[in-house]
Amino acid sequence: MTATRPHSRTLGDLIDELAAATPRAPALVSGAERLDFAALKTRTDDVARALLGLGIGRGDRVALLCSNRSEWVVVSVAAARLGAPVAAISTFSSPREFAYALEHSGAKALVMLNRFRGRHFLQALAELCPELAHCPPGALQSAALPDLRTVVVVDGDASPGTPGTFGPAGFLARGGGVDGANLARAQAAVTADDICFILYTSGSTAAPKGVTLAHGPLLANGFDIGERQHLTAEDRLWLAVPLFWSFGSANAMPAIMTHGGCMVLQEVFEPGAALALIERERCSVYYGMANMARALLEHPDHPGRRLGAMRTGLTIGPPEDITLTIEALGAAELCNVYGSTETYGNCAVSDAHDPLPLRLATQGLPLPGMTIRAVDPATRAPLPSGEIGELAVRGYITPGYFRAPELNAQAFDNAGWFFTGDLGSIEPDGRVRFRGRLKEMIKTGGVNVAPLEVEHVLLQHPDIVQAHVVGVPDRLKGEIVVAAVELRGGAASDVAAITAFCRERLASYKVPARFAFRAASEFPRTPTGKIHKPGLRQQLASNDT
Repeated sequence: MTATRPHSRTLGDLIDELAAATPRAPALVSGAERLDFAALKTRTDDVARALLGLGIGRGDRVALLCSNRSEWVVVSVAAARLGAPVAAISTFSSPREFAYALEHSGAKALVMLNRFRGRHFLQALAELCPELAHCPPGALQSAALPDLRTVVVVDGDASPGTPGTFGPAGFLARGGGVDGANLARAQAAVTADDICFILYTSGSTAAPKGVTLAHGPLLANGFDIGERQHLTAEDRLWLAVPLFWSFGSANAMPAIMTHGGCMVLQEVFEPGAALALIERERCSVYYGMANMARALLEHPDHPGRRLGAMRTGLTIGPPEDITLTIEALGAAELCNVYGSTETYGNCAVSDAHDPLPLRLATQGLPLPGMTIRAVDPATRAPLPSGEIGELAVRGYITPGYFRAPELNAQAFDNAGWFFTGDLGSIEPDGRVRFRGRLKEMIKTGGVNVAPLEVEHVLLQHPDIVQAHVVGVPDRLKGEIVVAAVELRGGAASDVAAITAFCRERLASYKVPARFAFRAASEFPRTPTGKIHKPGLRQQLASNDT
């Protein structure tokens, strides 16, 4: 069954369309809160009027520092109604990173948590902007952040040291003098080309890059992602992956919303609570990584939980990780994906109804509106099907990096191609096969080795649970291939046997020169749960075991 594509081309209009069509349909579950689309529209209207009353308009940035709570969705939709881009800030941010995002985005308003998981954000802001101690709410004049005027603290009223902030009630009161006609006029001026989100992502630069995403492509690509999963209005999507990352805001949220389904938020991933939430809410769509699926599968509550509603969803990883995720959740129609923040989350997605071997081995066909090709990394000339090169994407791609023309010049060409920095191939049937990061390519003795190929072979060994391959500096060869592996419980660390296994399946120069055996908890990870290859490389370069 194919869903009907919404008429709306902006996020604010989409909520209005859904509230008119299915006002009582469940839209959002967040803790004890349950909002249908009519309630979500009312809540976002109220916040939009408050922002408008405080002088926020089209093009003004609203910084949002919030966990997976209803406020994240409400504020982002409210700002979208005004054409005010949301600069999403990670709750993992250090005070330095927090300050950078505020300064770089030039945010006029900040909606934030006081504190979260041991990080005291309001305290850090007060140190950065001591003027909060004496400026009236909504009238901040900060030397460090000259654009910032309004600070709203969603998890409580202002603390004694920061009377210049709004609590929720005081903030909403500022919308009392803004009538519906003013809000309607502001919303009518927003176009599909206006920026909806600025998402900060790490990369090869010293500072995070602000990736801009526009309303129209966000909704169009989100709908197509949902179509590959065969989403309907009956689906309920479980989301513990943070909304401030593209997997949440540029993927999960538009995918489920454009199909009229319900998003079930988990503020912090904890496997026992996740199993209970998925069972209670009868979630049918999984968005997560393999480490999350493993934690669910290994939790003592897993055997007793009824997860039969789970059907589809998105994940990434080698075939073994996808198989494990299907086992953990029972999501037989789980989809494999390829993409980046710059491509609105995904540019290729396997179809939920594809045979499992295709979903395990490839990332599917390009989405509608997307063109993907492999090019020579040096010349950028297109490569024949099946040949590995740098993946380049054209279609629904970011309008550019915020305030970073030098990054735009590096990442895009005049024909509109975005060069991803990823290695991959386009197979004869048109499907995408991701092969790793270009910068992770190992050059040993002058020959290139793709780590993903070696990892795939290692994972076929019956005693290996996970394997991660990096290049480590070597005086003679420049780099050598080193593998860090986790063995199944009770398996012996038999380097000779594993090496012989690899030699039967790989060219000699691809066989790891050294193995390091690790417990699952000893692998360095990013906040998203992915293996942090630079950290692993540093570990292995300074350790011979």
